Amino acid sequence: MNKEKKGGFSSGIGFVLAAAGSAVGVGNIWRFPYLAAKDGGGLFLLVYLVLVLTFGFTLLTSDIAIGRKTQKSSIGAYTQMRPKWKFLGILTFLVPVIIMTYYAVIGGWICRYIVAYITGAGHVAAGDSFFTSFITSPVSSSIYALIFMLITAAIIYNGVQGGIEKVSRIIMPVLLVMIVGIAIYSMTLSFTDGSGVTRTSMEGFLLYVTPNFKGLTLPKFLQVLLDAMSQLFFSLSVSMGIMITYGSYVKKDVNLNKSVAQIEVFDTVVAFLAGLMIIPAVYVFSGIEGMQSGPSLMFVSLPKVFDAMGSFGWIVGLIFFVMVAFAALTSCISVLEAIVANCMAIFSAPRKKVTISCGIIYCIASVVIALGYSLFYVEIPLPNGSMAQLLDLMDYISNSFMMPFISLLSTILIGWVVEPKWIIDEVEYGGYKFSRKKLYIVMIKYVTPIMMFILFLQSTGILNMIL
Repeated sequence: MNKEKKGGFSSGIGFVLAAAGSAVGVGNIWRFPYLAAKDGGGLFLLVYLVLVLTFGFTLLTSDIAIGRKTQKSSIGAYTQMRPKWKFLGILTFLVPVIIMTYYAVIGGWICRYIVAYITGAGHVAAGDSFFTSFITSPVSSSIYALIFMLITAAIIYNGVQGGIEKVSRIIMPVLLVMIVGIAIYSMTLSFTDGSGVTRTSMEGFLLYVTPNFKGLTLPKFLQVLLDAMSQLFFSLSVSMGIMITYGSYVKKDVNLNKSVAQIEVFDTVVAFLAGLMIIPAVYVFSGIEGMQSGPSLMFVSLPKVFDAMGSFGWIVGLIFFVMVAFAALTSCISVLEAIVANCMAIFSAPRKKVTISCGIIYCIASVVIALGYSLFYVEIPLPNGSMAQLLDLMDYISNSFMMPFISLLSTILIGWVVEPKWIIDEVEYGGYKFSRKKLYIVMIKYVTPIMMFILFLQSTGILNMIL
């Protein structure tokens, strides 16, 4: 292990901001709102909050404690815990390896919209064909992906304190201010459509926060539960080695119990505010139909909303996509850092050399994935019944297949092989109190393994076959 890996965050708040930066990504700002709109508004919020305080807390605590106790990234960490479980470290390492192939592509999409609003082409960006035309353009989509990838690599090149922590300390407060500002503005909107029907943001807000139990059945509730759980994975960056890597940079005098709670709060507040700034605004200008637009919400529906706002819409659109770019960047940084940290240990190589090598590899990979909508276009059927292009395939393998499987194995390892005390001792190191210790034991030994098994069956399509 070279000495550069031993570097770490300068303080507890530096770690929290970096970890929150990893957690607060495109998933919070794009995926959370459309799932909330789809799954009964307040019902989804309530279920998600319960899961954050139980499953999220359990998985996040485990990853961070593993990293700090072993002072290693995923492969070395799991090997040190139990040599026979090294394979789990390798699987965990492979998740960011796969995610990194497409994250910069999504970041490039976001950057394209920023350029559109800066150049006064917000109205053009609201067109039905704008997004499709861009992602199917081989040159344009590749260039924007490369730009985002190079920015990410440059930050990792500068190290933990000089790169990751420095950027996170600047971006995260600005990101929070932007989200709050847009959320407040969103709550002031109203619109009268061509048929004379007036919709207000308060009506959209009530749809967002009021639990909708209409037509709720056990299978539907199970789907809400599984949607919320899958969102938790995307949101908290667990089961992909990122928090293990970040945990290895945390000093021994940092209160892990307090840090985990702060990350939970920061991540959940941002997710809630994302829904608050998006759902009421989309409802005002597009009605309930617009709220149910699913994954196309951010790149198709929202530009139409900004265009409908009139002369002020381009400013709101610009601020929004800059904010999303910040969120995507901090997450992309954490994904690449997890890869670089492991490679530094595997090859006993310095950070800068590894970062350059990984940067070149992922510039090529990003271009290949970007071309998956044009030159390399394919349609691949997935076990969950959907059709996938290259980006969707990488996303499915990493998020829907590997992450629930890794979480299942890690809870078995911690709960039944090394025993929960292994984690608890690290959280309580230095005399700090582990306030949710009893909850952690029950969750890691019994509840989480069962839930992870169900989620794995659901995400692979097996559960639907059984039901």
